[in-house]
Amino acid sequence: MTVSRRKFVQTAATSLAAASLLSTTGVAASKNKKIKVATIGCGGRSNRDIPNFIKACKMLGLEADFVALADAFEDKAFEQADKYGVDRSRCIVGWDAYQKVAESDADFVMLITPPVFRPQHLEMLVEAGKHVLMQKPVAVDAPGCRKVIEAGERAKKKGLAILAGTQRRHTVGYMENAAKIENGAIGEILGGTVSWNGTVPWIWERQKSWSDADYLARNWLNWHQMSGDHLGEQHVHNIDVANWYLGRTPESAIGFGGRARRESGNNYDFFSLDLDYGDGVHIHSQCRQISGTYPRVGEFFRGSKGEVQGGGKLKGVDVSIPKFDVMDKDGNLQGLINWIKSARSGNPMNEARQIAESTAAAIMGRYAAYTGKYVRFSDLMENPKSEFYDLKVSVQPEHFEKGVVVLPPENVVPVPGDGGDIRRRV
Repeated sequence: MTVSRRKFVQTAATSLAAASLLSTTGVAASKNKKIKVATIGCGGRSNRDIPNFIKACKMLGLEADFVALADAFEDKAFEQADKYGVDRSRCIVGWDAYQKVAESDADFVMLITPPVFRPQHLEMLVEAGKHVLMQKPVAVDAPGCRKVIEAGERAKKKGLAILAGTQRRHTVGYMENAAKIENGAIGEILGGTVSWNGTVPWIWERQKSWSDADYLARNWLNWHQMSGDHLGEQHVHNIDVANWYLGRTPESAIGFGGRARRESGNNYDFFSLDLDYGDGVHIHSQCRQISGTYPRVGEFFRGSKGEVQGGGKLKGVDVSIPKFDVMDKDGNLQGLINWIKSARSGNPMNEARQIAESTAAAIMGRYAAYTGKYVRFSDLMENPKSEFYDLKVSVQPEHFEKGVVVLPPENVVPVPGDGGDIRRRV
């Protein structure tokens, strides 16, 4: 599943350059100026992705036409419809709403559901011939990661564009540093740290009228069955940068974590991991969600000839890199621009594998912390005999559609080293 650093970075740079250098006039030359788009998921993230999509279309001389706004909850769908002037008749509500979006005439679909749903939804959307933005992380267990990779390969054969919600890949500073590292600016990366230390973004208190399914879906951020824990939901950004700059995935993880402050769901409060990338390269991965603590978010890598701060300062050898032609400095917006342009140019971008592998690396770290075990990347992605290979979280998408969701015990978290069955504990 791993590739050489040079091939990995070159592939990423090529896809970014192809998207960024495509002529805007080529896009505008299309007879159809309206872009038919739908969203699956109308929660908090849609407050960024919907207006950014509208803006991206305008910057390209196009018009966004929202043919469907889908969500499990009517209030969420109606809220976004009213905010962006979409007729409420275009709202689709229910746990099976994604199926109706797949059957719609939307060409582009923004998949903004809780992470547990994304592999299943992506699979159906690709089969339906849709260009897809799927927010990160793209899964919460190893089978989900492999399903995303398989769907991504089918998307390539169909000429579909797949964009992941890893905006650093479309932010100029990160793109330039990736190119400089590839050209030897800091030599070989010897080690580093990646961090996402902040607070709990939000908590929904359970209402009396909510079912177990309602509560899990509305408060999804705080349940590892729904979000992959904050190690996956947030920190995957930083792990993705490490994979990008190093040009490979980590081989293994050991680490620890715990819970002391949170009063909702079953996520940990903090993680500390040793990600072993092979060849003596170790990256320290740390993340926490505790109010009143130091908020460090970013990446640092030490090389044999210099050092780099994520998408910021780089000290090392002067090298020449091509200029990245972007339309906006905001990586979230630029990613959408690249997605639309690549799909309409006939040269579609495809970020399915890279985000699935970064998600799998985060899941590997989660399992290492939850169990106290040494966990290998191959245990999740290549070794069917591993206890982690087919391990699924206890709540699956089909449980919501069948109405058989059972809420996991709240405020009960995995305890490493207790000798219990991992399938029971995670």
